[in-house]
Amino acid sequence: MTSKKKLIIAGVAIFVIALSYSLFGSNNEENKPITTQVIKGKFINEVIISGEAQSTSSKKINGPINARRFNIYQLKIQDLVPEGTVVKKGGYIGKLDVSEINGKINDAMLNLESAESKYTQQKLDTTLTLKQERNKIKDLLFSIEENKLELTRSVYEPPATIRKLEIQIEKNERDLREKQEDYFIKKKQANAKMIQVGTEVSKIKKKIEELTALQNEFTIYSEDEGMVTYVKDWNGTKKKVGSTISPWEPAIASLPDLTKMESKTYSNEVDIRKIKKGLTVTVGFDAFPDIELKGIVTDVANVGENKRGSDIKLFQVLIKLNEINSNIRPGMTTSNKILTHEEDNVLMVPLEAIFTKDSISFAYVKSGYSIQKKQVELGLSNNSDVIITKGLSENEIVYLNKPEDTEDKSIKLLSN
Repeated sequence: MTSKKKLIIAGVAIFVIALSYSLFGSNNEENKPITTQVIKGKFINEVIISGEAQSTSSKKINGPINARRFNIYQLKIQDLVPEGTVVKKGGYIGKLDVSEINGKINDAMLNLESAESKYTQQKLDTTLTLKQERNKIKDLLFSIEENKLELTRSVYEPPATIRKLEIQIEKNERDLREKQEDYFIKKKQANAKMIQVGTEVSKIKKKIEELTALQNEFTIYSEDEGMVTYVKDWNGTKKKVGSTISPWEPAIASLPDLTKMESKTYSNEVDIRKIKKGLTVTVGFDAFPDIELKGIVTDVANVGENKRGSDIKLFQVLIKLNEINSNIRPGMTTSNKILTHEEDNVLMVPLEAIFTKDSISFAYVKSGYSIQKKQVELGLSNNSDVIITKGLSENEIVYLNKPEDTEDKSIKLLSN
C-alpha cells in the first residue's frame, strides 16, 4: 500500500470519527447531569415592578377659574410650552383660545351702545317733559298775578264781578298746587328712569371690564419658578395643545417639587399580598441605568382597578424616594425592587432542584457514587431559589435535572 493511499484512508477515518462525535457526542453532553450545592446564606424575596416617577408636591398652573360666570365651560389650549421647560416666576406658560370670550365682549359692546343710546334718549325726554311742566307752572303764576292786579283795580266794581275774580284766583292757585305736585312726581319718575337706564349702562361697562380682565387671563404665566410638566386629563392622557380645560379642572400644567419625588406603580393580585407599607425599595431608572435610589412603600391600595385595554385587576402602590438626584424628572420610567422578605442563615437551592410526585417535594441528592431521592420541606421561594427547612444539609450535591435510571428509586421520606 502506497503512502498516498494510507493518507486517504487516515483522512476518511478522521472524518468518520468527527461525524460520529458531532451526531452522538452532543446528545451525551445534553444528557449530562447538572449539579449544584446546597448553600447557606441570606434569602431575599423581592417584587420587581415598573412604575413612573412623579412629584408628591406640585403647584398647579391654572387657567381662568371665573369663566363659568360668563357661561364659558370649555377652554381650548391654543399654545403650550414644551414639557420639561424650566421657567422663571412670571414666565410664559401658554395661551387659551379667546374666540368665545371675544364674541362675548363684542356682544357686550353692542349692548353698551344700545344702553347708552337709551340713556341719551331718556335724558332728552326727561329734559323736554320737565321743561314743559315748568312752563305750565310759570303760566299759572302769571295768570294768578294778573287776576290779583285786576282784583285790585276792581274795588269799585259790583260785588259779583269782584267775587268772580276771587274765584278765578282760587282756581288758579289750586291748579298751581296740583301742577307743582305733578311736577315733583314727574321729576321723581324721570330720575328713577334715568337711574334705571344709567344702571344698565354701568352694569354693561362693568361686564366689559370683567370680560377684558378674564381675556387677559387667557394668556397664562407662571406664579413661581420650576420645570413645567403636563397634567393628565380624567382619562389619563396628558393635556396638550388642542386639549380643553374646564372651570372645574382648570389646570393647564404643573410645577412639581423635584425634592419630593415618588414612584407610582401598579401590582398584580398575586404580588400585592406581599406588599405592605414600610417595606424598603430600591428604585432604578430606565433613563439612567447607573442611578439607584432607596425608597419606602407609603401607600398600598385596598381596591384594584382595571387599566385601559386590560381586564386584569391592578393595585396602586406609592413609593417615596428617600434620596434626591437632580437627574430625576417626573414621568421617567422606574424599576422598583420591593424587598418583601429577608432571612439570614437559611439553606437554599435553585427552584430547578425541586421535583414533585404525588404532592411530595423531593430532590435528587448525590450520595457517593449513587443518587438518592430525598423528601424535602420547603419554605419561602423567590424567582430563582427556595428555602429548605428540612431534608437537606449544607454543601450536599443536588441535581438540577432528572438523572437517568432514577425513575424506580423510592423517595427517602422525612422522619417525624
